Amino acid sequence: MTLFIYGVIASLLAGLGTAAGALPVLFVRAVSRKTVCVMLGGSAGVMLAATSFSLIIPGIENGDLLWPGYGVFVVMAGILCGGFLLDLIDKRMPHEHFIKGPEGPSSRWKRIWLFVIAITIHNFPEGMAVGVGFGTGDVGAGISLAIGIGLQNIPEGLAVALPLIGLGYSRWKALGIAAATGMVEPVGGLLGAGAVTLFHPVLPFALAFAAGAMLFVISEEIIPETHSEGKSRPATYGLLTGFIIMMALDNLLG
Repeated sequence: MTLFIYGVIASLLAGLGTAAGALPVLFVRAVSRKTVCVMLGGSAGVMLAATSFSLIIPGIENGDLLWPGYGVFVVMAGILCGGFLLDLIDKRMPHEHFIKGPEGPSSRWKRIWLFVIAITIHNFPEGMAVGVGFGTGDVGAGISLAIGIGLQNIPEGLAVALPLIGLGYSRWKALGIAAATGMVEPVGGLLGAGAVTLFHPVLPFALAFAAGAMLFVISEEIIPETHSEGKSRPATYGLLTGFIIMMALDNLLG
């Protein structure tokens, strides 16, 4: 039960990283597109490292403890299921990206709410990953994952709030909406931590499922956004930096 509580609290704190990232909109009205792409590239790098070192590898190790020699197959299935679920949500839920435009079925909802849905789709698997991460019983690894997800939420918060300012929203309202998009993470953390606490054999699959969902978001959403408008090279160096930071966190705290 203690790990369950830790997982939920950690996912909540990670979600608050979105609000922290949006704070600059109280003082500035614009940040260069290059800066945003570099920051989002760093976000993608953190997520890539988190899926590798904090989710997939522990998933295989825990799978082998439960089913010797078959852990990798459980993780393979979990990754595919996580990716397929995000693909299904992405196709069925109307949402919009400021660079790629509308996706999913047509909708009469206001553009801003379509954008909020898009960010919510991003954040849910991240919160789930933090909750499941504590289910391994390795508190250090769970903390490093929560810190990494919190760090990568910072550029997402800024990327949400700045366009809202451009659409005519007040600074405080833009900050509030950005903060609200991060609050789906503790919901994901609650479900993830609850599942592995009540049904420990599901842990390897849950770790892989969260990894698959995050990999889908990285490839389908974040990287295409960062490579728009000819900013791929700075975004790539941002990704490398984010990957290194998360790798170091996992090694030092895990």
